[in-house]
Amino acid sequence: MGKISFISSLLFIDALGVRLVNAAGPTTNSSTISVDDTPPAGAGIPLEAFVSFSIEFSSFPDFAGNISHPNTFSNNLLNNIGNFTGTKPFIRVGGNTQDYAIFNSSLSVATVGIIQPNLSTDYPTILTFGPSYFESYTTWPDTRFSHGFNLGRNSTAARTALLDSVPYACEALGQDGRLNVWELGNEPDLYKTSAQGIVRPASWTEQDYVNEWLNLTGQIKETMAQNCSNLTTAEEYLYMAPSFAGTGNSLDPIRTWEDGLDSDRDIEYISSHNYIGGATQPGVTLQGTLMNHSMTVASVAHQLNESRLLAGLNESAGIPFILGETNSLYNEGAPGLSNSFGAALWGVENDSSRPADFNLYCAANNIRRVHMHQGTNYRYVSWQPIETNVSSIGTKAPYYGNIAVAAFLGNVSGNTANSTAQNTSIANLPLPNPMEAAYAAYSNSVLQRVMVINLQQYNYSNASTEGPRPTTTYNFQVPESCSGGNATVSRLMANGSDAITGITWNGYSYNYELQNGAPVLLNNVTVGESVLVGANGDLSVNVPHSSAAMVSLKC
Repeated sequence: MGKISFISSLLFIDALGVRLVNAAGPTTNSSTISVDDTPPAGAGIPLEAFVSFSIEFSSFPDFAGNISHPNTFSNNLLNNIGNFTGTKPFIRVGGNTQDYAIFNSSLSVATVGIIQPNLSTDYPTILTFGPSYFESYTTWPDTRFSHGFNLGRNSTAARTALLDSVPYACEALGQDGRLNVWELGNEPDLYKTSAQGIVRPASWTEQDYVNEWLNLTGQIKETMAQNCSNLTTAEEYLYMAPSFAGTGNSLDPIRTWEDGLDSDRDIEYISSHNYIGGATQPGVTLQGTLMNHSMTVASVAHQLNESRLLAGLNESAGIPFILGETNSLYNEGAPGLSNSFGAALWGVENDSSRPADFNLYCAANNIRRVHMHQGTNYRYVSWQPIETNVSSIGTKAPYYGNIAVAAFLGNVSGNTANSTAQNTSIANLPLPNPMEAAYAAYSNSVLQRVMVINLQQYNYSNASTEGPRPTTTYNFQVPESCSGGNATVSRLMANGSDAITGITWNGYSYNYELQNGAPVLLNNVTVGESVLVGANGDLSVNVPHSSAAMVSLKC
């Protein structure tokens, strides 16, 4: 049959609606992209709650609120994702401030923090937290958490304070199925080298770290047994570890496992952290860094090499490998990059400021879950949870990448770490151009959806000089079992890659201003779009530059 194609009108979207401008730009055609009828060998199997979040320890009360003032905006955003994936995102509470946090049982407020600008202007590097901090774990129904204990500070007083916090932590997380796992230490592979303060001597080795970790997790378990004995069974007392900053720092993750990190068999997830670059690194750009599939591939390659090496060790075989913390650019992101629509497209592909491409590439390569890192006033956040004198409360561009990934994955609630009935798998569809990416989603080994992400930068702020927005026609060859009818198209759209507002997924806005983060279908937005799947399984979909499209099939 002949290919069906259409030219999308350029969408100019504001906070309350959409107006169409007939400004069709030039159109190019892709070569035919073949999609297998069953998942290819090695297709990724994402875990339940694949789209998850990591929240800075000092920021968690802002994001979650407390018993008297729960943050319903945040909860609505989590519910939106859970409605697509069957499980609300898992929340890891940790980050740099996890290893600054000292518990004080007499503190009458959740936290008291002091920012030292010479170390960081984004978060407190002197931090005390009290019993009311743990109220924040009770405000989001049907949500599972990991709580991060402080390994970095190792004085006698700090160790005593940590153990004093254990009864409060286990009481808060031991109810209503809130506990996912525990975590001890954030990025200990930087303890000897951190610019924010060295907390271990240069002679500190992998074996020293392992001995310290095993000793302290044992003490935590003993303390927990006195207060929450139900959480100390082999099924419940579990960790994510080692939570290293990456793969090439001062501690070797492979040697760490060989030195006996999991001697007590209490590690549920192998956790690593990943950032594609630094917020102030020379040469970091939207097109060259975030909106670039080859950069995503290179960034994730080191993690994949580590995960494969770990999979070959008896000590860690079969333990899921996750990114317990990730985002676009470390040091909390860069304005104009991490908070732009281009970052949302990145997040679909990979998982940070480019939430779309990054996440799906991870999913397709058996990085089993991704926790996107968040913090109050951070540039790369998916949402700002409260109003501050630095940033306004609201849904930010990367959140739309999170939503698009969730919609593409579909219900993955059956893909648990210990389940053999894993019903969703993701395959990367290699494309020759590093400025585009495509993926296929299968349920019970049947093709369900394909997504294509066009990462070619189009800056609407320069439309007068760039001209009309170009479009690429992507030609797919899907199995004949999918042929003979219409497939529906859902789009991740904004005015252009540099947009920071006016973003939609399938015509819906999740803005705070509209309905406190709940989905609102905007006026004058095209939804229910369809393309014909030919008798031989051929279909075509037009994708404007700096946008993404998902095609839902009936196979």
